[in-house]
Amino acid sequence: MHGYTPGEQPRDDGYIKLNTNENPYPPSPRVLAALRKAINPSLRLYPEPLSDGLRAVAASVYGVKPENIIVGNGSDELLSMLMRSFVGPGDRVAFPSPTYSLYETLIEIQGGEKAEVEYPAKFSVPEALAAQNAPLTFLCNPNSPTGTLVPLQEIDRLARAVSGILVLDEAYVDFADGEGASALPLIRQLPNLVVLRTFSKSFSLAGMRIGLAFAAEEIIAGMMKVKDSYNLNRLSLVAATAALQDLTWMARNVRRIQKSRRKLIAGAKKMGFQVLPSQANFVLVRKPGENLRGVYEALKRNKILVRYFDVPGLHECLRITVGTAREVAALLSALAAP
Repeated sequence: MHGYTPGEQPRDDGYIKLNTNENPYPPSPRVLAALRKAINPSLRLYPEPLSDGLRAVAASVYGVKPENIIVGNGSDELLSMLMRSFVGPGDRVAFPSPTYSLYETLIEIQGGEKAEVEYPAKFSVPEALAAQNAPLTFLCNPNSPTGTLVPLQEIDRLARAVSGILVLDEAYVDFADGEGASALPLIRQLPNLVVLRTFSKSFSLAGMRIGLAFAAEEIIAGMMKVKDSYNLNRLSLVAATAALQDLTWMARNVRRIQKSRRKLIAGAKKMGFQVLPSQANFVLVRKPGENLRGVYEALKRNKILVRYFDVPGLHECLRITVGTAREVAALLSALAAP
């Protein structure tokens, strides 16, 4: 098998880094202050095994009970927990394509069988997805690498139609325009729905590795059986709790990214790129019939990193993280250069 290939992390400074969907703005000052305070002799002690303090704060913020939440070392660990909870050798795992490539890696690790269904042209839910008879179905929403968003009505229909568990990966949902994009309220009516969130994107805490899964109590209790004993360190728990206590800071940064996203989309379209309607902190640009590896390499020579996927169906595309206004301007200038 081939392991998951993450985006490039350069060792030297000076790059404009628009390849791994990190937030270009720092986390809340309250997070940094809480971390400084937490760096004390208590680090010799294990963290809370069930992350009870963070679960209580998250329950209050998101309007659920602590029993509806499990905390992971990033949402990637939560994906791994779900695989261990629901998939045995030969079991099918369904997902639309193209999407987050880690799903496929985790299926191979678990010995499952992938049931990959191609997205239609407008990136709505594929009609065949619910018919795969899979114990586990993944849907990234907004989707990576396209940034496209499936409306809640389609999520509701899909959850009622699948034969097993529907996992909705909402890593980027905070960047969606308007209110009501998240399917989190649906867990009250849909006992087979699991909603994943992460602190890596909108909360600017990719380096701390924190994720949340929301689901019915029965599902969360089952996932608790397969998680590592102390899966989050003390500092990550402190950072996540402080971040949830300063939602104003997060929302301000989201608005700044949304503004830069609009400029990036408009600028790319002026240069002849096709751009999908992104609701994430990145955009997918495309030039039909043209392999964009050369554009990626030219940008890299200019110390600008974007994501090129060397896989069928995406050779004509680049995924570009939305940076600061200055970074977006520099990228557009480099793309326009002869």
